[in-house]
Amino acid sequence: MIVLGLTGSIGMGKSTTAKMFTDAGVPVHDSDETVHRLYAGKAVPLVEAAFPGTAVSGSIDRTRLATYVLGDAAALKKLEAIVHPLVRADADAFLARNRAAGAPLAVLDIPLLFETGGRDRVDKVVVVTAPAEVQRARVLARPGMTEEKFASILAKQVPDAEKRQRADFIIDTGQGLEAARAEVEAIIAALAGDKAAQPHG
Repeated sequence: MIVLGLTGSIGMGKSTTAKMFTDAGVPVHDSDETVHRLYAGKAVPLVEAAFPGTAVSGSIDRTRLATYVLGDAAALKKLEAIVHPLVRADADAFLARNRAAGAPLAVLDIPLLFETGGRDRVDKVVVVTAPAEVQRARVLARPGMTEEKFASILAKQVPDAEKRQRADFIIDTGQGLEAARAEVEAIIAALAGDKAAQPHG
């Protein structure tokens, strides 16, 4: 089974692209969705112990958690040390299930793939990109987003140009949905015939 890493900076259209892989019948593991699930389950007692008062009615309140970690690098590292291993374990279980089911290809949707050392977990990497002005317009249209928040998020992410240099495949969502879908289908077809992909398992 070939493991494909899907990543991209904020506002590039990664979530939309992930859905295109799902629509094409490829199993996709969504790291962000996994975190949401963990914050309502397995991670709750661990996060509450590290950041008292963040658990409300059995789930982690992200607003309360943000008061601990925003602008505090040490607190953020502490949170990541709790959450990242849980997300990775969930992804490993996802891959094991799909490998056992005989899936030829599976996608790990990892927003911070390069930033968190995720490159060694996948065989190939797809980077989702878009022109800077398109990215900016998309992000600033989000509820509660400000120029300052956008700048802060970008500062924590590997620059788009560097991501593209390190990619095996690039999908430009600035060209429209149909063009992006065609690129997704081309990647799936290329990997189906790629004998040099060095598949994980």
